[in-house]
Amino acid sequence: MKLQRLMNLVRKAMDEYGLIEEGDRIAIGISGGKDSLALLYALSGIQRYYPKHFELQAITVSLGFENFRLEPIKALCADLQVPYTVVETEIGPIIFDERNESNPCSLCAKMRKGALNTRAKELGCNKIAYAHHKDDVVETMLLSLIYEGRFYSFSPKTYLDRMDLTVIRPMIFVEEADVIGFRNKYQLPVAKNPCPADGHTKREYAGQLLRQITRENPGAKERMFTAVLSGNIQGWPQRNPARRGSHSDPSVSSLKSLK
Repeated sequence: MKLQRLMNLVRKAMDEYGLIEEGDRIAIGISGGKDSLALLYALSGIQRYYPKHFELQAITVSLGFENFRLEPIKALCADLQVPYTVVETEIGPIIFDERNESNPCSLCAKMRKGALNTRAKELGCNKIAYAHHKDDVVETMLLSLIYEGRFYSFSPKTYLDRMDLTVIRPMIFVEEADVIGFRNKYQLPVAKNPCPADGHTKREYAGQLLRQITRENPGAKERMFTAVLSGNIQGWPQRNPARRGSHSDPSVSSLKSLK
């Protein structure tokens, strides 16, 4: 997938769900994976021509594992002119060594989000952008049905009243397969996830299940995604039909660092 296509899909979510307002200072949660780096590319490109001015701040919460190389990501942020901050923590050793958690993912996610939210507030941000894509939306719905017995998926925009922060997910219209193509085309400096639980989670199970369903029932993923969008899920903002459509800008082609 080319950068122009990625930015069009990200802007589609921004416009239809009102994700960005004038003067926003947005922290991008950078895990080091392909999804968050693709979001970094997209928002830094859109920032240059979007009618509403906003600022970006990239933040990585380091879990304290060894061999988590962030130098290439630092270089990318410098190239894109996006300030970059690394929050050093001992979340990994605490969860896996000290507490030896049998179900580490839930606690880890809470601790990571807490560290990210705190640093975002310290840096003057009012929003945090997560890189959840279309496949994540459907996988979350499947997980909710299987393990909670309810029809649910995360919202493209959520206000955290205790932190006075708004979480936005501008990549909900982007397919994971397209992110993989974008990673390969632009040679994203993906940092390998050193977490011992990586690849052995319920989320990974849901991803495998979704791929199987899609193989056996072509078009099923798109239909499930449509069901989520039209499902009147509690907490979801109203989608603005007047803003739907394709978005592009001729100035994008002139971005030197995003060739």
